[in-house]
Amino acid sequence: MRILVVDDERNIRNTFRVAIEAFGHDVEVAANAADALRLLKGAGGFDVALLDLKLSQESGLDLLCDLLALSPRLTIVMVTAFASIETAVEAMRRGAFDYIPKPCTPEQIRQVLARAEKTRRLENRVAELESRLSSEAPDIDLETRSPAMQKVIDVAARAADSEATILLLGESGTGKSVMARTIHHQSPRRGHAFVTVSCPSLSRELLESELFGHVKGAFTGALTDTWGKVAAADGGTLFLDEIGDLPLEVQSRLLRLLQEREYERVGEARPRKANVRVVSATNHDLKAAVAAGRFREDLFYRLNVICLTLPPLRERAADIPRLAERMLAFFAAHSGKPATKLSPEARTSLERHPWPGNLRELRNVIERAVILSAGDSIGVADLSENVQPTSVMRLGGHFTLESIENEHIRGVIAGTHSLDEAASVLGIDPATLYRRRRKLELT
Repeated sequence: MRILVVDDERNIRNTFRVAIEAFGHDVEVAANAADALRLLKGAGGFDVALLDLKLSQESGLDLLCDLLALSPRLTIVMVTAFASIETAVEAMRRGAFDYIPKPCTPEQIRQVLARAEKTRRLENRVAELESRLSSEAPDIDLETRSPAMQKVIDVAARAADSEATILLLGESGTGKSVMARTIHHQSPRRGHAFVTVSCPSLSRELLESELFGHVKGAFTGALTDTWGKVAAADGGTLFLDEIGDLPLEVQSRLLRLLQEREYERVGEARPRKANVRVVSATNHDLKAAVAAGRFREDLFYRLNVICLTLPPLRERAADIPRLAERMLAFFAAHSGKPATKLSPEARTSLERHPWPGNLRELRNVIERAVILSAGDSIGVADLSENVQPTSVMRLGGHFTLESIENEHIRGVIAGTHSLDEAASVLGIDPATLYRRRRKLELT
């Protein structure tokens, strides 16, 4: 961990430095509030601060608030010779993690740092798990035989080492969230949290609160202070999924975060600092959204420093068998089914299907096949009807326009999370799609 020691006594600073370095941590020291704030702004962030309550004529409690404003996830331990219940309670109320008396032994320092490190790891793990709870699914690796996909992977690997914002484009279900997570794990920020925000999932007010946090009483139902996803991602990566659906009112606040590394919690006037790397993704045409006035042009250019377009699954036919077999193993293990392989006919059907829903559709097809299979092999009969050979349609084939349209609608519905999302992909009204789906179910 990176530790900041703030104390106005040189001997104390030196003692802390020797002890902390002996425990294997990096340490910087500051004699006053100005030095501490300068180090926090310029050193790329700290994990823990050991802060003296009395700093000559300055108050350590006041500095505590300033440090947290700059780095909300900084773990602060108050150190003082003037220990009392009142000061301990006040320090905790203002956001301190712990409180130790002075003089303290190296063992006391080691123990408090160990507790801080354990808590920080748990917080990172919670943030990581929260970002994956939306759907339990098999991990999709990025190994590929597709030259187009390999080019994207190569550029992503080089971009991961930088601090540049990255914009991921591609159809729904092409694996943009998997790519974002891979970029994080290949970056210098891999030891910190990867936090996902789904932009279209909440109203503007709730989205602002989820992103930036809020203070108690900011709105009806705000019963406690909440830090928000930006603070949770401090030091790590903030992944904004479906950024094209971000409301205009929130876009201006995100632009400020990208330009100035500053934000404010809802209901709070004091600006806070955030050290986050932003990766965003969308299946929308952002240039068209900018031209239509639905997306800020300045925000688009801030997000579009490095742009990666993930190819659809139909352009990666050689990858389909390996991806399907990986999903098959996952769902078979989780459902207790014996199915462990694809029949040659099923493999051929999967390779020939156009996959309008991409990886998400493939996942749904394999999960269904595992559930319905009776033996240890997935056959053509276990696959969805639209994937079976008799229903595979190609442009230019001898099919009616209505049958092609119906097949496309079925595929899009299978590959999306909701009818609203499917309607957006198809470019039609959700009510129209609902009526069409009812008709398809009756045919």
